[in-house]
Amino acid sequence: MGQAVKILTYEIHNLVRSRWLIGMGVLLLAATEVLFRFGGDPSRAVTSLMNVVFLIVPLVSLVLGTVYFYSSREFNELLLAQPVNRTAIYLGKLAGFTAALSLVFALGTGLPFLLHGYGLGDYAGKVAILLVVGEALVIIFSAVAFLAATRYEDRVKGLGSVILLWFFLSAVYDGLLLLAVHAFHRYPYETPLMALVMLNPIDLGRILVLLQLDISALMGFTGALFRKFYGSGVGTAVSSAMLVLYAAIPIALGLLSFRRKDF
Repeated sequence: MGQAVKILTYEIHNLVRSRWLIGMGVLLLAATEVLFRFGGDPSRAVTSLMNVVFLIVPLVSLVLGTVYFYSSREFNELLLAQPVNRTAIYLGKLAGFTAALSLVFALGTGLPFLLHGYGLGDYAGKVAILLVVGEALVIIFSAVAFLAATRYEDRVKGLGSVILLWFFLSAVYDGLLLLAVHAFHRYPYETPLMALVMLNPIDLGRILVLLQLDISALMGFTGALFRKFYGSGVGTAVSSAMLVLYAAIPIALGLLSFRRKDF
């Protein structure tokens, strides 16, 4: 445990100076500020920012996580040559990367709300759920990035696989859902639709945020279904458990692959 904490501390100290992470924070800060300047209404700013978060955060987590793990290969080999447990190395590096990226995301997204006075008060719950879901996506896709970098020796394959995964979850999956709803609209598709939405962490997070913004009524019958299930205590518990599962599975698989990997 102590070894993992030391590695985590080193990783955070090293990553907070990364130009890529600083650039991401500045980008999120600028995007949020622009949305406030031109949107006017804080609720609209949260809605627009949600689209940016659910598009950019998974992509950045996947790409930066994969590239970072590949670039630290020599450092990993140096640590492995020391009396350091492999589990401590992997979990320490993953926790350090996730903590640094989460900090950048929280500051870039949440700071403008505090500066404009919307971080507290009527919009605190909406901002909080956006930040919590965004942090969950950071953890999930950072774990997936480390898994891909551990599993594939070739950097092109590792980076290509995570980009392909992001494209499928952020664009293709929603198209397939719409196609399925259109094809089976004459049949009772409510339960299968709920299950299919839960298979995509991006869609699951987006729905949780939309329900907090009270605009699910604009989604028609589908929005009513989402509010009925995800707005209940059981739905919230199941959604939270699914997000935890989406993080736990790639972490466990990545750790297993790292412990078996021959460096």
